Amino acid sequence: MTEPGPSTTAAEPRVDPNRPVDPKTAELRAEKNPLKRFAKVLGPGLITGASDDDPSGIGTYAQAGAQYGYATLWTTVVMLPMMISVQYICAKIGLVSGKGLAGVLREHHPRLLYPAVLALVVANTLNAGADIGAIAAAINLLVPIPAIVFIVPVSLAIVALQVFGGYHLIDRVFKWLALALLAYLGAALFARPDVVRVLAGTLIPTIRLDPAFIGILVAILGTTISPYLFFWQASQEVEEQISIGRRRLRQRQGASGFELKYALWDTVAGMVFSEVVAYFIILATGATLFVAGKTNITSATDAAQALRPLAGDAAAILLAIGLIGAGVLAVPVLTGSAAYGVSEAFGWKSGLDSKPGRAPQFYAVIVAATLVGMALNFLGINPITALVLSAVLNGLLAGPLLVLVMLVSNDRRVLGERTNGRLLNTIGWVTTGVMSLAAVGLVVTTIFG
Repeated sequence: MTEPGPSTTAAEPRVDPNRPVDPKTAELRAEKNPLKRFAKVLGPGLITGASDDDPSGIGTYAQAGAQYGYATLWTTVVMLPMMISVQYICAKIGLVSGKGLAGVLREHHPRLLYPAVLALVVANTLNAGADIGAIAAAINLLVPIPAIVFIVPVSLAIVALQVFGGYHLIDRVFKWLALALLAYLGAALFARPDVVRVLAGTLIPTIRLDPAFIGILVAILGTTISPYLFFWQASQEVEEQISIGRRRLRQRQGASGFELKYALWDTVAGMVFSEVVAYFIILATGATLFVAGKTNITSATDAAQALRPLAGDAAAILLAIGLIGAGVLAVPVLTGSAAYGVSEAFGWKSGLDSKPGRAPQFYAVIVAATLVGMALNFLGINPITALVLSAVLNGLLAGPLLVLVMLVSNDRRVLGERTNGRLLNTIGWVTTGVMSLAAVGLVVTTIFG
């Protein structure tokens, strides 16, 4: 996917020659050490990829491993180019247009935007509530205190980080939280998997026509390519530009080939990280729970508890730590992407780089979504039911939203000369078709599964 070229402002005439220079670009050009240069590249793409492995996603991957062993490992390989393409397109929309995804859709496809944003807010709130409950349950695995005690403190801490932390602090915290997901690699090693069977499950696709297997494939696809990530990625690229002084839209519009190249590297790194974590969750649970016949796993915490007698306390603890880090990373991304969507749809000021007094509606959505999600844990609502409803809404939203993303990314009024190349278009439209089919499959398996 070598789309970004060495073009300059001549290829993208909307670049403001007087806009503030990105110090990160200068650092990258000057850095000779490839490892240090790679570390400097990491930004919105890494955070987006890591947030994709939220507790609900972890639960889905754990179910796949527990129920089918290594038979679904190949899905992580197949979905990787799809994830990279979609998220890079969203990053490019944010970089070149200077607006978040909802802001661009408001200008070019307003009739379809508002139902999409409504579905996004409902799905994200339900998902955030389930993830808050999962964080509390994971803490309970480490500390013998009822999980319900941690619901309110966890929720308030997450809100405080978003409202009072500022973009730079949040960016640093999120990058460190992403490292917690590496715990799943350690858990997989403790599981002592069968290498030959692992390679077979990775390289040879397994397709079974029974509804349960199709259902888990659809669930994996839906939890991996999620609409909230589209909004988050584009908006975070805008945040990055604002953080270096490009506060006016005119200053943010346009992107050099150098900026797009490193945005692609960042996106690739984030999506590879996301899929590696998903791979090792399936591997760890397939090597232990499936082998032991413990296939009745309904959540990530169930998987951590079931692993304790099979792979030892170390594996269970690693899973719990990874689950806590994933949840604390994912909840702000869920509520934040909802806030970006709503604020951009209505033309309100938005951004984690803005003080609450300057973007009151944006922060109000964050607080409301988090508190409603928190309250769901006290209302006796089954978290699995909430996640199923969230998955259905996301599944129904993903296909149509991807159509809009593809249309926008090929619209010269939005991206000028930075519209998609042939390879990016091919993978993007294939992903759109697959997600549309998955939505049909999700509805069928939800109703008849």
